[in-house]
Amino acid sequence: MLSYRHSFHAGNHADLLKHLVLLALVRKLGEKDKPFTCLDSHAGAGTYDLQSANALMNAEYESGIARLWRQPVKSSLLQDYLHCVEALNPDGELHYYPGSPAVARWALRERDRLLLLDLQQEEVDLLRAHMRGDARIAIHQRDAFEGLLALTPPDPRRGLVLIDPSYEQKADYQRVVDCVHKLHRRWPVGILAVWYPLLGEARDRSEWLKKALQQERLDALSCVELTVSPQAPEFGMHGSGMLLVNTPWQLERVLEDALNEVLPRLGTDVHFSIETLSESE
Repeated sequence: MLSYRHSFHAGNHADLLKHLVLLALVRKLGEKDKPFTCLDSHAGAGTYDLQSANALMNAEYESGIARLWRQPVKSSLLQDYLHCVEALNPDGELHYYPGSPAVARWALRERDRLLLLDLQQEEVDLLRAHMRGDARIAIHQRDAFEGLLALTPPDPRRGLVLIDPSYEQKADYQRVVDCVHKLHRRWPVGILAVWYPLLGEARDRSEWLKKALQQERLDALSCVELTVSPQAPEFGMHGSGMLLVNTPWQLERVLEDALNEVLPRLGTDVHFSIETLSESE
């Protein structure tokens, strides 16, 4: 069994990017009256206690969500993101942080659906407790890559998939490429959002992943990256990225407005980029 637990990293800079992009996508889907389905491949516990022993071990949230907490922002996307976090912390103290399932659920409407996948028993038990009583949500304890293919195309057919493995195993990179290839052919209208880490030079595979997905000739492929420090020679994660298939119209502008506000709050050596890798056919 793999050892990864997201509770050690909840609320860090990578979560900030992933959840801003996820929320922006869900908001775009919500602009139309028709219902949609959101799928999360590695859902985790759903909600995280930032005062737990795991979270406090490295206190990664202090260089992420804590830099934005209770700060005035202009971007409507950032405002919604902070409202989502505030909903878990009604006393005004930053104690809990929403994982991807909680971010998506916060933005769902009554007719929308959320399908959550995770394989680890401990995480699934916590996820069921955190999502209890919401008829819009279904939780599946199964392998993410197998499960996504089994559950798509979903009903409602409009929607998105968040694919965010831990990449503990190098094979995950190829599994992501294979999964995206199959998903796009099974569900051509689905928005696919792939998170990936930016690692030390000796271990980084982000460029390989981007080139591999470019070769798949995917529709409206784009890339968003956020870095918070220079790349190290070998170890460490200096940033992260999101690869998007079927990128919604004008999403880049929404993300650019939000990230321009984020940069000065995260530090002095923080950068983001948004790149179009392929156009819509």
